Amino acid sequence: MDQHHHQPHRAIEIDTRLVTTGAVLTAAGAVVACAGMAIAAFAVFTAGRRMIRDMDVPPTQQAAAKWQQAKEASRAGLRAWQSASDAQNGSPAR
Repeated sequence: MDQHHHQPHRAIEIDTRLVTTGAVLTAAGAVVACAGMAIAAFAVFTAGRRMIRDMDVPPTQQAAAKWQQAKEASRAGLRAWQSASDAQNGSPAR
């Protein structure tokens, strides 16, 4: 006798109610997570605006002042480097 009988393939039986319930719960969780992230982002944004509003000097003015300081420091460094270079080469100082 032939021991290799072909058994009919059985289809996977999926409980569609459980799949639907899982999908609904996943969607509901995503909605809750998005709502939580939106509330947290709003709180951080509001706190940031309040902090900027309460500053003595606005950030744009602070940035402009720091940029001016950096330019002046760069010029001073360049002048010092040129003076040292001129002194080493025996050129008269400018």
